[in-house]
Amino acid sequence: MSFDFRQSGRVGIALILAGLFAVPGNLLAEASLHVASPSELQAATIQASRVRQQNLETVRNFISSNQARQALRSAHLNPQQVKEAVSSLNDSELSQLAARSQKAQADFAAGTLSDRDLIIILVAVAVLILIIVAVR
Repeated sequence: MSFDFRQSGRVGIALILAGLFAVPGNLLAEASLHVASPSELQAATIQASRVRQQNLETVRNFISSNQARQALRSAHLNPQQVKEAVSSLNDSELSQLAARSQKAQADFAAGTLSDRDLIIILVAVAVLILIIVAVR
């Protein structure tokens, strides 16, 4: 019985290749593809929560203003119901509404909006909120 180096080399190479093909390539790649660590994900979640809370406060403060309450009452809408419905909006809707609320408050404070314009904006915002909540 003689030892054949060629045959053992072939067997060795076959075993190595079989091992490489037995392990999925994406399994090896997953370890190096983690883009964010758990602490980064937690920090991003906390930041998103803070932004949402700020947007909620912005919209609620806008709806709580005297002019807004009067405008909503003149449109026969319950300001408390509108304020409660704001929390059921998703993040993008809430962000857009907060931006509009800030712009409307700034315009009203600067005198570029009249009471009538503010009423129209508030009624549109309230109706939008109530429609979104009703659809869900």
